[in-house]
Amino acid sequence: MKNKIIIGSRGSKLAINYAKNAKNKILENSDLNSNDILIKEISTQGDQFQNKRLSDVGGKGLFSSNIEKELLKKEIDIAVHALKDLPTIETKGLATNTFLKRNDPREILIARNQKKIKDLKKNPIIGTSSFRREFQIKKIRSDANCQLIRGNVETRIKKLNDGLYDAIMLAYAGLKSLKLENKITQFFSTSEIIPCAGQGIIALQCRNDDDHINSILKKINHQETYQIAQAERSVLKILEGDCETAVGVHAVIDKNKLILEAELFSLDGAKRFYEKKTAPLENAKMIGEEVGKKLKDKSKNSYKK
Repeated sequence: MKNKIIIGSRGSKLAINYAKNAKNKILENSDLNSNDILIKEISTQGDQFQNKRLSDVGGKGLFSSNIEKELLKKEIDIAVHALKDLPTIETKGLATNTFLKRNDPREILIARNQKKIKDLKKNPIIGTSSFRREFQIKKIRSDANCQLIRGNVETRIKKLNDGLYDAIMLAYAGLKSLKLENKITQFFSTSEIIPCAGQGIIALQCRNDDDHINSILKKINHQETYQIAQAERSVLKILEGDCETAVGVHAVIDKNKLILEAELFSLDGAKRFYEKKTAPLENAKMIGEEVGKKLKDKSKNSYKK
């Protein structure tokens, strides 16, 4: 057994916060002390291309591939990812079976002058890097002019304050982790704006054959979040979507039932396909697959190029 456990993470302030959360969880559930676990910052291609859509420069994997390479090379022992940034197909030799308790998955708006989305001026410029958010916003404000915004949370807020946008849309979990809740103008319920699959979930990944690390991670897996992640990600697997696919997926657990709702937009955003299903918790993955198949059938592949 190695003396030190190395956790690999993206270098943004938010990603490092997530890595620290993972470290603290491990410390709480093992006899390790703080010096036994190191956090290593890893630069990803997703951080390097700040002015282009991810889909134009290689897709979701840009945030995870460099970290996964370090894991496969045994430079790190555990990789920390925001689940929504992970491709749905697992990289050979790696396992993602551990999830920390889900943070609040809601979407929020930050607007100049603290205005709600309905009170923004005519043809407001709204910053988002996601086609899903763009089409969802246009359901609320059909005159919205959605423009690409990339960069970490602080960079996006600075661009808003510099007057480049009238408002920006972000995930609440990130703002909360960075203690920037005071910037929020408006919260959207998960039914008003269905978040992307895995939003608010921190995923921990390790090598398949690393029994020592697997046994450590097993102790900190949050079972309810694990089931939610399986259900939401199953929808994406069936759709075989990429990061251009405008799809929102959100699951909740109520007693021993899992309730999943999802919406899928056609490529141009003109058509919306919606599906909701409730089933016993033990069928979590199956629910996601069923919802994915129904959305696929309804859309007749209009969400694909």
